[in-house]
Amino acid sequence: MTKLAGASPSTGQTAEHKGHRERLRSRFLDAPEALPDYELLELLLGAAIPQRDTKPLAKALIKRFGSFADVITADVEDLKTIDGIKDVAAAVLKVVREAAIRLARAPVLNNSVISSWDVLLDYCRTAMNTLPTEQFRLLFLDRKNTLIADEVQQTGTVDHTPLYPREVVKRALALHASAIVMVHNHPSGDPKPSRADMEMTRAVKDALAAVGIALHDHVVVGRKGHSSFKAMGLL
Repeated sequence: MTKLAGASPSTGQTAEHKGHRERLRSRFLDAPEALPDYELLELLLGAAIPQRDTKPLAKALIKRFGSFADVITADVEDLKTIDGIKDVAAAVLKVVREAAIRLARAPVLNNSVISSWDVLLDYCRTAMNTLPTEQFRLLFLDRKNTLIADEVQQTGTVDHTPLYPREVVKRALALHASAIVMVHNHPSGDPKPSRADMEMTRAVKDALAAVGIALHDHVVVGRKGHSSFKAMGLL
């Protein structure tokens, strides 16, 4: 087999390719915020697929999904429809999303959710506002309004997620929660609550009240912002 001039015998990388990746890494370390989305993806994918020039792959992902945030929040099976993205590369992208969520959640833990409301909203937006389908997240609080559990209760379609009041109550009782904050996203981007959202919220509030548990708020997040049922006078 004829080897490419300048290729590494162990990886098959050309010297030019290796030099490009090293320069990209150096630029990132000097000024990470200066890298465009596709170059940040290129650097990530290079760790997962070291033998390949990942610039075309990064550009294909941006073209398909729209932005860095959209890529890392995309469904794994959707990511794998891009030629060249397999399990390892998809896992690396999802690790980045999970890391972002945990970093955003850290300031919320062991603190009063009510007194750090803006931090909580930042966390909810990080976790949910670019998801391609609706997701319901329940935040369970103790008597001091400290977060004791943060759980995804349901995942649905692009415009609907079923949430069953009896299941919410059952889980709240199991965790000995005193209050709950409901959060869900609108993939359309518009955080305005729908009529179905309002009806479901009333049903959950009534079911919780029957066992002495408060519903502090229901927050809807989307690309265009967020809506608070409490602030809108709907609770």
